[in-house]
Amino acid sequence: MKLYTYFRSSAAFRVRIALNLKGLRYEPVFVHLAKGEHRQPDYAKVNPQALLPTLELDDGTRLTQSLAIMEWLEEKHPAPALLPKDALARARVRSLAYLVACEIHPLNNLRVLQHLKRALGQSQEQIDNWYRHWIGDGLAKLEADLARPGTGKFCHGDAPSLADCCLVPQIFNAKRYNSELTPYPATMRVFENCMKLEAFDRAQPAKQPDAE
Repeated sequence: MKLYTYFRSSAAFRVRIALNLKGLRYEPVFVHLAKGEHRQPDYAKVNPQALLPTLELDDGTRLTQSLAIMEWLEEKHPAPALLPKDALARARVRSLAYLVACEIHPLNNLRVLQHLKRALGQSQEQIDNWYRHWIGDGLAKLEADLARPGTGKFCHGDAPSLADCCLVPQIFNAKRYNSELTPYPATMRVFENCMKLEAFDRAQPAKQPDAE
């Protein structure tokens, strides 16, 4: 398999974690988001959405969107599981994953931050404040949800799940923008437990071959 990736892409980071947890080998293909390589015609032939990541299977089939890719991995390679067996537990894991991937991340991804700067003329300080505001808003919601029954060493129970694959990249981003994280002890406890696992540690941005 090939994974089209960028070291700072949160969505690609999620999939790197999932692949590592599943014990699956892949060949990384680097697409530099900050330089706009994802918008070039050559990459459009790979992924018409012009987004990362893309997972290319051995037969040439290409999968897009990180959550869809991870769901495919779960169906095709069910062990170790990233979703619990119980239907209600699966719904909770998906809810936590979607909170990060669909509520927090879209407000703070690269193209939004670039639009704030280039089209709306916001200063870097204003952009950083925007980022930290929405991180705080989203993590407060996540923290409240993690206080509900079902949370264990990880977002749900004592094994990493789809939710943890989404959580860890978001915390890396929050740290990069100096977000205040002390109000979220349950969230940070889960994050720290994740980072004790080789699958998460090996997927982090600083350990990617294209890291700058």
